Amino acid sequence: MKMEPLTVRIQLGSDVCAILRLSGPLKEQYAKEHGLDFNRLLDPSEYKETYRSDMIQWGEAKRNDDPGFFCRIIVQSASQPIWVVSDTRRRSDVDWFRASYGEVMQTVRVQASEDIRRQRGWDFTPGVDDAESECGLDNGIDFDWTITNNADNHALDSQLDMLLHFIRGKLMLSTHVP
Repeated sequence: MKMEPLTVRIQLGSDVCAILRLSGPLKEQYAKEHGLDFNRLLDPSEYKETYRSDMIQWGEAKRNDDPGFFCRIIVQSASQPIWVVSDTRRRSDVDWFRASYGEVMQTVRVQASEDIRRQRGWDFTPGVDDAESECGLDNGIDFDWTITNNADNHALDSQLDMLLHFIRGKLMLSTHVP
């Protein structure tokens, strides 16, 4: 079973929770600047893999110039009180959100064993899967929540229930008028 950010949005409702993706604006801008098919960069095709390494380097250069470049793009259109940024992969992204939103921001790490990841189709590619874009948050970040998704539905549901309970509590506090 693969946990999707959609699980959280369904539980909270799309009027309350938005799924934001940093990779979308990155891929869109990269496609524009390089004359590529944006939609094909979104799917898990050989087309995307052909450009993946260069796109990662290009995105890193953009972030080095302006760490909040892609973060600002994705939050501009979000109107819901809860945002799940489903593909945060770099410390600079976490740092930007913490600096911009402070204590209201919660970090959630979703992890699975390498065996489970392989069963789901993951295949380690040297130079790509060990780059910051894939493992930049593996060390040095104290996550508020860690969700382990190793195909145990009961354990996964229990972890998600605790996170959803916390979120609902915060929503109730934020709507309470003393």
